[in-house]
Amino acid sequence: MRKNLGWAIVLLSLMLVFAGVVGITASESVPKEKKARPAPASPIKQDEQGQAQKAAVPTAAKKIYLIKLDAPITPVVSEYIIKSIDKASKEAAEAVIIQLDTPGGLVESMREIVKKMISADIPVIVYVAPAGARAASAGVFITMAANIAAMAPTTHIGAAHPVTMEGKMDKTMEAKVVNDLAAMARGIAEKRGKNAKWAEEAVRKSVSITETEALKERVIDLIAPDIPSLLKAIDGKTVELVLGKKTLQTKGAQVQEIEMGFRFRLLEIISNPNIAYILMILGFYGLYFELSNPGAIFPGVAGAICLILAFYALHTLPINYAGLMLIILGIGLFIAEAFITSHGVLGIGGTIAMLFGSVMLIDSSSPVLQISWAVIIPAVAMSALLFIITVSVAIRVYREKADTGKEGLIGMQALAKTEILADGQVFMRGEYWSAWSDEPISKGDMVTVLDVEGLMLKVKKVS
Repeated sequence: MRKNLGWAIVLLSLMLVFAGVVGITASESVPKEKKARPAPASPIKQDEQGQAQKAAVPTAAKKIYLIKLDAPITPVVSEYIIKSIDKASKEAAEAVIIQLDTPGGLVESMREIVKKMISADIPVIVYVAPAGARAASAGVFITMAANIAAMAPTTHIGAAHPVTMEGKMDKTMEAKVVNDLAAMARGIAEKRGKNAKWAEEAVRKSVSITETEALKERVIDLIAPDIPSLLKAIDGKTVELVLGKKTLQTKGAQVQEIEMGFRFRLLEIISNPNIAYILMILGFYGLYFELSNPGAIFPGVAGAICLILAFYALHTLPINYAGLMLIILGIGLFIAEAFITSHGVLGIGGTIAMLFGSVMLIDSSSPVLQISWAVIIPAVAMSALLFIITVSVAIRVYREKADTGKEGLIGMQALAKTEILADGQVFMRGEYWSAWSDEPISKGDMVTVLDVEGLMLKVKKVS
């Protein structure tokens, strides 16, 4: 009971640490609504006849929404961008800018973003920034799907080889996916007046280029050091929308950022492969503690919540189900070791299964979708430590001499209170016992219990 309570406390501590990290990260990302300054009152001036005339009133500043994306392309990011574009469209914004810095992501999520950008009824501008940023893999498609594509100095774009939800594929399936995405890249480039040949090479050959090369190759429309410069440069440009042509009026426009709210930030954190892996491990161990100590309640509740969150995250990632099954098998072997005497075979098998399962879990060649070794090794080590502790406690309990029942009496010493042969009495553990012996024993001698038959002790004299 005490051991299980101790493990429950450990699990609670881990959950509190995780919740604290999530809470701090999320709290830093609460949307900040920036209200526009009210336009100054129109000045009134008198003409020479004394008639009041209203001075020319400047046109109200146009509103442009800004989306800052510095993360892999996932279903959560896709939903965030789509809803942000819808918000900008609903509020009749002049345009929406996606400030992009991404290593890539999932093809399915990228497709959803591209479809929304192409069908949007307001201009969508993609700006690869800040300095040192990149639009890699899925970021290439998003950049080229923009009505206007721009890059900051010292940025780069390219390496658009596909990463699917299914992870690794055979050669035939890979060829189909590559051909499909190459055709998609060409189609986007042709629609936006970009270099279709380079777009296809970015998919097939994973080529990458700098911002100056991108401008020369007609991959982007311009280079801008910052957003004010970008707005000034695109002012007066005409773009093609689904509803027709639109001339941008961006000079002096008010820029309002649409930040990720708590919900999107939380889902983004959970969708991180490392966080998903940790949640899954915590979930399995929570259920283990609950099953090993029924009625504890907290480990079971916490474990169930962690597992549900983990399964949501895994649903958004390219999972190798063989790896997942190996992890489940490994934890199952750990649990079995606690109830079955295997002399460590089950525990060793569980450690090996969990290690290989953790390495195989995320089936993707993309580095941003891999589980870090800094997470895998501690998780497997803690599981192995749990196994060692469980086995050592079991061995220690097995080797300890029983102190109750018949087995607990054998080997104990007692004091002969009478002469003993066929029968007699001994004093042991504060009680008088009937005893007999194969040899005569004098009163006052110390004896050892050899056997217990009912309430009669068989004893012999201590040598």
